Amino acid sequence: MRWALTRKRGAPDGLWMKCPSCEGMVYRKVVEESHHVCPECGFHMRISAEQRIEYLLDTGSFKPLFEELESIDPLGFKGKKSYKEKLQKAQKATGHKEGALFGTGLIGGKEVVFGLIDPNFIMGSMGSVVGEKIARGAEYAHDHNLPLIIVSGSGGGARMEEGILSLFQMAKTSAAIKRLQDKGGVYIAVLTNATMGGSMASWAALGDITIAEPQALLGFAGPRVIAQTVRQELPPGFQTSEFLVEHGFLDQVVHRKDLRQRLVSLLRYTCADMEPFKKPAVKRHTAKITAEAKA
Repeated sequence: MRWALTRKRGAPDGLWMKCPSCEGMVYRKVVEESHHVCPECGFHMRISAEQRIEYLLDTGSFKPLFEELESIDPLGFKGKKSYKEKLQKAQKATGHKEGALFGTGLIGGKEVVFGLIDPNFIMGSMGSVVGEKIARGAEYAHDHNLPLIIVSGSGGGARMEEGILSLFQMAKTSAAIKRLQDKGGVYIAVLTNATMGGSMASWAALGDITIAEPQALLGFAGPRVIAQTVRQELPPGFQTSEFLVEHGFLDQVVHRKDLRQRLVSLLRYTCADMEPFKKPAVKRHTAKITAEAKA
């Protein structure tokens, strides 16, 4: 059955919505039941941080970390809108202080450090606080022997309103993730539409396992900028998830409705020997053993 139908006259507002990809009018309830995926073209729509947590984590298991961190305006940036105005607008729209949310949670009963970059907060761009949260998340996973999962929605790349301070985050996040991996920790990167710029050139591309949602735009510069720079026609689907997995840049492309179960499977496979997934050995010291040791 095709769901992209012409809206009927007199239909109540809110029953139908327009797909941003195929521009078809689709029944909102069907979209919501499909994890906010267009039933006509399969386009994965932008969702909120709360919806992402609901879809991926065990119910009620998310416990936030680093909530006290909040961006300031170090450069006194002014454009059509000041940086302070942009921050206030994003905070009001999302209900969060920043574009990165980190915490611990359970996925299929397995404890993880879970982070996400909210594309609804200044396009998910990476400023100093976003970079700090990513680095702290990796350090927390390192110190507590937990796997790290980060869902990227960083379509804005580095946050230009913070200048070089934003670009510093590329090195900082990459170094923190490398320390986790050197210890034997596991980092799973989940890339969504869009993940671009400095984020894609650092932490988003460093996963031990890197998976992406279908039709996601992934890269450093956008395809139009690249085409204008090299003055060549780009291959069809250039920089999409499907193109990148075909050319070895990604490990898997996974539909949003299957993503939670795929993470459950990956965690069982990659973290079987990590604490707290196996029961630690308990050392017991009895009086007899102590006496024998002294003898």
